[in-house]
Amino acid sequence: MKRNALLLSLAMLAGLGSCKSPDPQPAATAASPQKVVVYQMFTRLFGNKNTTNEPWGTLEQNGVGKFNDINDDALNGIKELGVSHIWYTGVLHHALVADYSEYGISNDDPDVIKGRAGSPYAVKDYYSVNPDLAVDPSQRMQEFKALVERTHRHGMKVLIDIVPNHIARNYQSLGKPAGVKDFGANDDVTVEYARDNNFYYVVGQDFEVPDWQDDYQVLGGEQHPQVDHQFDESPAKWTGNGARSAKPSMLDWYETVKVNYGVNPDGGFDFPTLPLGYAKKDVQQHYEFWQGKDVPDSWVKFKDIVSFWLEFGVDGFRYDMAEMVPVEFWSYLNSHIKHRNPQAFLLAEVYQPSLYRDYLHKGKMDYLYDKVELYDTLKHIIRGQQQTAALVAIQKGKQDIEHNMLHFLENHDEQRIATPDFATEPEHGLPAMVVSATLSTSPTMLYFGQDVGERAEHDAGFGKASRTTIFDYWGVSAHQRWMNDGRFDGGQLTEREQALRDYYVRLMQFTRNSSALMGQYAELHTVNSRNSNYHQRLFSFARWSSDEQLLIIANFEQRAVTDLPFIVPPSQVANFELSDGRYRLIDQLDESEHWLTVSNGKGSLPLSLQPMQSRILQIQPQ
Repeated sequence: MKRNALLLSLAMLAGLGSCKSPDPQPAATAASPQKVVVYQMFTRLFGNKNTTNEPWGTLEQNGVGKFNDINDDALNGIKELGVSHIWYTGVLHHALVADYSEYGISNDDPDVIKGRAGSPYAVKDYYSVNPDLAVDPSQRMQEFKALVERTHRHGMKVLIDIVPNHIARNYQSLGKPAGVKDFGANDDVTVEYARDNNFYYVVGQDFEVPDWQDDYQVLGGEQHPQVDHQFDESPAKWTGNGARSAKPSMLDWYETVKVNYGVNPDGGFDFPTLPLGYAKKDVQQHYEFWQGKDVPDSWVKFKDIVSFWLEFGVDGFRYDMAEMVPVEFWSYLNSHIKHRNPQAFLLAEVYQPSLYRDYLHKGKMDYLYDKVELYDTLKHIIRGQQQTAALVAIQKGKQDIEHNMLHFLENHDEQRIATPDFATEPEHGLPAMVVSATLSTSPTMLYFGQDVGERAEHDAGFGKASRTTIFDYWGVSAHQRWMNDGRFDGGQLTEREQALRDYYVRLMQFTRNSSALMGQYAELHTVNSRNSNYHQRLFSFARWSSDEQLLIIANFEQRAVTDLPFIVPPSQVANFELSDGRYRLIDQLDESEHWLTVSNGKGSLPLSLQPMQSRILQIQPQ
């Protein structure tokens, strides 16, 4: 049964893939805002053409992508997916094993590096970029500047990471402007905590490298002069995830140290707190509140860092583990950013739903990850662990903040869709992709390689299969076939991969330009679930604006649905402002024609769906 369902899905996609990719629709006017589409690029891997993929391989063995690889053809290919913002992940200079000492860069110790290429979330220099990514490491800032300008010429904005909770153990900035001090340079290391220390200290104890578990060996066991299970740090600092031991566990974020924001070890605050009612005040009022306030040194350091990158030309930031940093700091930082650039894009990784509104309203974030509720639920639906009815409550519970919750199905932390731990086949994720992209006015995020079904099938070293490695040098095979040796034209894709890519292009171009998807929402699942033909792995809703009306239905089941008498209740007929009559609908995914009949104020629509098929039915003008 599963094989037959897959074949039907492939047949549907192949039919779409044989069509010419749609031309981009006209952009919305200034009075009609467009949906935001973020493309997360893992920059080190994106342009890498090398297919060796030796576990724990060196840069020379496995290759690495460069800023210059992201050329006009690459940017055209990204823009084709309806992308408005590119998040260049892993751009900042982080700890890594390669030797760049000839450029004045100190070597990093592999005992406190994850992988060989290093974690992008162990930043070593906030005022410079990763030398791996430059053709000429001495010109790395100029090469990134050219990429920023190239991206802007293609009409897309640039985002980079800011990781305020922790930095690399061996932080040392070569790129810092005159007058800027490194983190920790003025710390009093004789005390565990002081408000203006940048770190917390384990006084009287030296740092010890963790005991390795499960036969783990640094660099896969390769002999290296610095692999000696030693790292000189005296006194030891608290580890990035808050571990207070001089010898953290291997499961701790041992390659990083936690930054101090004026939070006492007992949890008390040594900084001004926002007065009652500031959740309702605008960003300018937050900015004015912080003027003249005495704040911890780490706050000022990060304000200077983001100011540097805004001046450089970056358009916004993705904040790593934002909930581990006090919300008052975010009020301070983000209000300063918005004062400088009101259009700056601010996205935060927050995983506790109870904190969402504080980080949006008090912390002045623009967007938060919708991971714990929407992403997790869609994944469980795909895997048969939940029914689609769960989506009704999720959307209803976030009505007041639905615009601010970024939707995604893949990112660097999550398993690829096309793995056994998620959907197994890339096509099985498509109903979730349609729902994720059309359910609300919120941004949609795609991860590089998602549109061609990257499977992440192999262990890369520290990085493990099912997630594309962020720690190692590697070639991302399906993405490389689309890249086609730097042509970025899909020339090596299989027929199946090309059909998938065409589907994503059609879906994302439509969502980017649809006024209805920036308009109103009403769920149609509940009323239709009373119909015996409408099973609990279907989900449906309506979206509309003054000039566009959509009916959207997704089939998460690996079997076809036939002769479904889909109902549009009188309340939604009224929302659509339809009188009795017959209305032509066109599916925006496969261009098929359907007919809605309205009689006595109630709509009915006969539908059939293939396994895992979705329909975005646009009502045509009379």
